[in-house]
Amino acid sequence: MEQQIKAYIEKYHMIDRGDKVLVGLSGGADSVCLLFVLLNLRAELGIELEAVHVHHGLRGESADEDEAYVRNLCRQQNVVLHVHRADIRAYALERGVGEEEAGREVRRQVFTELLKEREGSKIALAHHKNDNAETLLWNLCRGCGLKGAGGIAPAEGVWIRPLLAVSRLEIESYLEKRGISYCTDETNKEDIYTRNRIRSHVIPYLEHAVNRQTVEHMAKAMEQFRAAEEYLEAETEKHLENCFQEGCLHKSIYECVPEALKSRVVYQVLCRMAGKSRDIEVVHVEMVQELMEKQVGRRVLLPYQLEAIRCYEGIRVEKWGKKIQGKEAQLDVYEEMPESLMAKRVSMRVFERTPDMTRFPEKEYTKWFDYDIIKNTVKIRHRKPGDSLAVNRMGGRQKLKQYFINEKIPKEERDRVWLVADGSKIMWVVGYRQSQDYQITEHTKNILEITFYGGKEDGRER
Repeated sequence: MEQQIKAYIEKYHMIDRGDKVLVGLSGGADSVCLLFVLLNLRAELGIELEAVHVHHGLRGESADEDEAYVRNLCRQQNVVLHVHRADIRAYALERGVGEEEAGREVRRQVFTELLKEREGSKIALAHHKNDNAETLLWNLCRGCGLKGAGGIAPAEGVWIRPLLAVSRLEIESYLEKRGISYCTDETNKEDIYTRNRIRSHVIPYLEHAVNRQTVEHMAKAMEQFRAAEEYLEAETEKHLENCFQEGCLHKSIYECVPEALKSRVVYQVLCRMAGKSRDIEVVHVEMVQELMEKQVGRRVLLPYQLEAIRCYEGIRVEKWGKKIQGKEAQLDVYEEMPESLMAKRVSMRVFERTPDMTRFPEKEYTKWFDYDIIKNTVKIRHRKPGDSLAVNRMGGRQKLKQYFINEKIPKEERDRVWLVADGSKIMWVVGYRQSQDYQITEHTKNILEITFYGGKEDGRER
């Protein structure tokens, strides 16, 4: 198996001689296997190795035992170990994200900082074929393009994943044959996370009822998807340079782009203007494409404080509020409210704040928000897991579920209350409370006004 992994490393040019590689070491089977494989290949590859362990502060004694195991393992193998302790739960609450995502973000930050501090070259992570199959299914179910169907990349800059060459079964067999122990994270068996449910139920069913080689076949398909993606990216870049100039997507040139590449061109426009690709989704691309057919002056809000504005030449993409200049602007949002209901019940506008705007009336079904601090696409929807609400000016947050309980909102009504949301942060529980996060202050430059028409009943779906 070690030579199989070495061939995979060479195929994707993951490591050069002389590299210092930091290994993410949780103590689980996958990361322990990765460490031993790289230790055994160290001389052949001509590399240095150090390990990094992040204690998430979530699993009490179990996490402490994992850390103790990792320390002992690295001591035995004479590997330099860096341990970082984090409060993932607090980090998640502060940023309004789930604990899984918070853990990924913290680990990435720790690894990146240590790489610079230790003058390292690469960060090795222990993702394997089964992880990639789970990622493929998850991406397909949530909605993805060819890039998402390519799964986890073997190498991205400093990030390398040598174990994508092998399956979980091969990893466990490798450790068993060598008598190498490892830790077991009990949360991996819980069904509270989507990925765990795919791992525990979906893939085993596919292997049992459809094809025993399900994971292997998915891995080969993802390799083909990634190769196709690389080709299409190159073609997309050619068309992007032609039709996107000085912040404007020119309609006349864009219409000549092959149909298969149009959405990709728009996606690259948004990524280029945002400076990053995370949170740029299919729905945002569709919003911009639909905007191309609307009248001049219409606009849509996008992640990373971007807005797309329909102009005579096509669509201009820029930071929010740049060209409001005191004029009222029509606003489109991505809504889960049916279009017919949206048209009857909701109106929105964005306008520049003037010096005389010091007070706003207290209205139950009209609210005003600081337009410039909204981070994601504004959504009008019902509640979802992870939703939270800022309840005081000190930044204190409360889970939406707890807010409903405190307000004595009957269970049968909670799924019908309309919410105005910025990601998982609730801006307004319609008919009840506005978040403190988005209040107008002396620093507000542009204002988003939202009105629900028709009185109390319009705060709910009937």
